Amino acid sequence: MLTLLPMTYDELQRAEKVGRNLDKILFDGAFPPIFDRGLEPHPWHGNYVRTYLERDVRQLIKVQDLGTFQRFLKLCAGRTGQLLNLSSLANDCGITHNTAKAWISVLEASYIVHLLPPHHQNFNKRLVKTPKLYFLDTGLATWLLGIQNHEQLTTHVQRGALFETWVISELLKACYNAGETSNLYFWRDRSGHEVDLLIDHGTHLSPLEIKSGQTINKDYFKGLDFWRKLAGETAGKAWLVYGGDSRQPRSDLTVLPWYEINSEQIVI
Repeated sequence: MLTLLPMTYDELQRAEKVGRNLDKILFDGAFPPIFDRGLEPHPWHGNYVRTYLERDVRQLIKVQDLGTFQRFLKLCAGRTGQLLNLSSLANDCGITHNTAKAWISVLEASYIVHLLPPHHQNFNKRLVKTPKLYFLDTGLATWLLGIQNHEQLTTHVQRGALFETWVISELLKACYNAGETSNLYFWRDRSGHEVDLLIDHGTHLSPLEIKSGQTINKDYFKGLDFWRKLAGETAGKAWLVYGGDSRQPRSDLTVLPWYEINSEQIVI
């Protein structure tokens, strides 16, 4: 049994449905009906929210107040790429902690969001143990955020989080399309050191950093360098996926442009 998420960038590109406009790709998302029928993305996302999320999902969790559930969905979209803070989410939405937990569980079971777990290997004892929240389709997230067109994404405060969300989603699709369970984690300690993604291959861990900028900055490598010193021999090949166009193979890592995310066996 396969878990099918929205289309991968590689699938859409091979079908000549997308180009290399990153902001448009983030804005449009990857739900198949949009591309099969040549539909405008955001009207379709609006209908999807009104039918599936606000009708079917809301009935499943017996939500009486539609406005509260709408606010919850938008608050979740605003937190994509962040640590899941159920107490903050509940307070901002005006619901209980247990209700927020139940609603997140249903959204996760419905493949609307994914909770990326922290890696369990104890390189030190001061690790963050909370999962990170990601939407599985950036187009749906941009609709919930009220973004009107892809041009707005160029300077939008959420662009970096949406790019990170897109990369995580693409790698999850690679896992599921191969019939595998997710081997993706993140790593962060309480001092703020972080690696966006750890890919657990069983015998070793591959760190991957995600940056939406179009030019390489030396600060991009700080988290990778810090983690690899801690990990020692368990550290595998390292990756940096960024919003630029130039592939840069290096001795100790590969800098990968975003549009080549599906061209490498990063996950499996």
